[in-house]
Amino acid sequence: MADHLVQDLPRLDAATADALADGRLGDPFAVLGPHLDRTGRIVRVFLPGAQQVDVCSRDGRPLGTLRPSEPPGLFAAHVEGDDPYRLRIHWPGGVQETEDPYSFGLLLGDLDLHLFNEGRHFELAFCLGAQPLVIEGIRGVRFAVWAPNARAVSAVGDFNSWDTRRHPMRVRHGAGVWELFIPRLGPGMRYKYAIIAADGSRLPFKADPLARATEAPPATASIVADVVPFQWHDEDWMAQRAGLQRADAPIAIYEVHPGSWLRPNGDRRLTASWDDLVDHLVPYARDMGFTHIELMPVAEHPFTGSWGYQPLGLFAPSGRFGPPEGFARFVDNCHRACIGVIVDWVPAHFPTDPHGLARFDGTALYEWLDPREGVHQDWNTFIYNWGRREVQGFLIASAVHWLENFHVDGLRVDAVASMLYRDYSRAAGQWIPNIYGGRENLEALQFLKHLNSVVPERCPGAVTIAEESTAWPGVTKPVADGGLGFDYKWNMGWMHDTLRYMAQDPLYRRWHHHDFTFGLLYAFSERFILPLSHDEVVHGKNSLIGKMPGDYWQKFANLRAYFGFMWAHPGKKLLFMGDEIGQWTEWSHDSEVDWALLDHPAHRGLHRLVRDLNRQYVEQHALHECDANPNGFRWIVGDDTANSVFAFLRFGHPDTPPILAVCNMTPVPHYGYRIGTPRAGSWREVLNTDAAYYGGSNMGNGGGLHTTPMPSHGEQQSVELVLPPLATLLLRAGD
Repeated sequence: MADHLVQDLPRLDAATADALADGRLGDPFAVLGPHLDRTGRIVRVFLPGAQQVDVCSRDGRPLGTLRPSEPPGLFAAHVEGDDPYRLRIHWPGGVQETEDPYSFGLLLGDLDLHLFNEGRHFELAFCLGAQPLVIEGIRGVRFAVWAPNARAVSAVGDFNSWDTRRHPMRVRHGAGVWELFIPRLGPGMRYKYAIIAADGSRLPFKADPLARATEAPPATASIVADVVPFQWHDEDWMAQRAGLQRADAPIAIYEVHPGSWLRPNGDRRLTASWDDLVDHLVPYARDMGFTHIELMPVAEHPFTGSWGYQPLGLFAPSGRFGPPEGFARFVDNCHRACIGVIVDWVPAHFPTDPHGLARFDGTALYEWLDPREGVHQDWNTFIYNWGRREVQGFLIASAVHWLENFHVDGLRVDAVASMLYRDYSRAAGQWIPNIYGGRENLEALQFLKHLNSVVPERCPGAVTIAEESTAWPGVTKPVADGGLGFDYKWNMGWMHDTLRYMAQDPLYRRWHHHDFTFGLLYAFSERFILPLSHDEVVHGKNSLIGKMPGDYWQKFANLRAYFGFMWAHPGKKLLFMGDEIGQWTEWSHDSEVDWALLDHPAHRGLHRLVRDLNRQYVEQHALHECDANPNGFRWIVGDDTANSVFAFLRFGHPDTPPILAVCNMTPVPHYGYRIGTPRAGSWREVLNTDAAYYGGSNMGNGGGLHTTPMPSHGEQQSVELVLPPLATLLLRAGD
């Protein structure tokens, strides 16, 4: 190469050179890579620490050597021809060959950027973030991140020794998305983004909001995920799941915190992997007759003690349990065992960890700026700005990602009540009214309706479930009819009322009778799930068995009777892990289920009861076919406060035999208790929570009995029952 061509290279101005040297260059493609001047093609690279940089053609033909320039680390020279080239970099420890990241053109398409800005790009998981790609025949990783108010952004990671100077990115103006293709990278590489805010301050390295894999906490780096498609084996399940999740289907959910369900070798220091849970949790749930497993949030979250409810990686299964493909294997195996998978999903708030979404580009990008809108006072977290299109699209794309790419069957949307009201948990003067002066959060409403319109369109058969603790109308009403569009809603009122009743000494239950019956006044106003969730067995609330009054025997009898009432009551069922065995201690995320209790007869009996309740719930169609239809329920005895006896009928389709449920919530047995029935003939006792098999006193009705033509409770036929103490009976008409 002629010396005069080297000498004639234009020098960088001082400001550009300083920005390049300090990792603050906002327009790297204006300086680096190939450029044409009057004498030919100039190639510049910035490789601090390199000793020599040669340029060769893609087939290895030498094209020249780049000369050191200013600032230190900059190499430049005229290079012959205009063919694609390769760099041969001489480092102190060896030689590296790679293509020049700054020789590639624009990466993201205009349509992608437009849809992102409109909040309607629902495949963001494969657009932004770190995407292994082949561009111009070269394998590498395309990085893309939204940071519209940043002055400069660089990709940092294992591939460049976390040097903020090595890989500055290009901004796509208008969209505010920064992009860069780095050749010869692949899955497994750790990375983050180095961001310079508009005021020139350097932010802490930021994890990728669109990362599909992460390090296991307490480490916080994002990981380039593999793009090899998972080989699913759940075609049969996916084809039938819509029918298995309808309002007339039996849905019995086992709620699980995957980190504390089982500890390998009982060691608290160890966390089970997804493959461990495939081996143990899946067969257990199937044997117990649960139709679904609901996982507390598995999206990546920095603080284990948040139980996943303060997530930062909304597209990545937590690295605590293994790689993303491990989670896919878990879902696949659940489906092959005919078990659906529901995942708790948290669009209500996010933590303020400096490596996360908080002030992501130096501004309130994902959150509301005003703390009266943007800070959740209960949890000291930030609240998403649902009114911003890009944020709304980001959240919906996350929901779609779990449903489409991991075949998850449903999302339980956490803390919906906190989203609906601008004054949620705020005193006067601590909140901002909506544009009409009201307390309703119009932006959150629009977001939830948008979410529940997109999900059924893109993910047929999947369901969304609201944890909504107020009386907001139309939570499960279709969006087209003015509702929020959820498929189901947790019935928090039923849970609190009935647990308050059960905590009473039976002697005083007569004065709290309405707590057990009140839920039927609104049971069909929404499509409900009856939850006995993790929230009821933590923070000093005691375990379920611990809430029950009486001596040791009575505590178990009370809980068995309560479970019988719950499974007979209209609404889908949810039970938190450990409650099925009568665990005495409150749940702790640092421990595991106290499986040793199954060696004790009372605990083993309760365990058997839950399994049989699940099976009866499926087999007795009257217990589920009309769950959301008031015609599926009729009180027979709802006013016997003196004896604390409740009796009601459950009906299914016209040809389905009805079920009579009778609960005696005192320790006093009743003989000859007459109850009217809608059908003459035999009524078979299909379940008795007082059976000796479950740990009871074994009182009952000999497996069944016949009606007599004696009117009672408005019916022309009736039966005389033996009501065991603290027990629930289920009787079916016919055979």
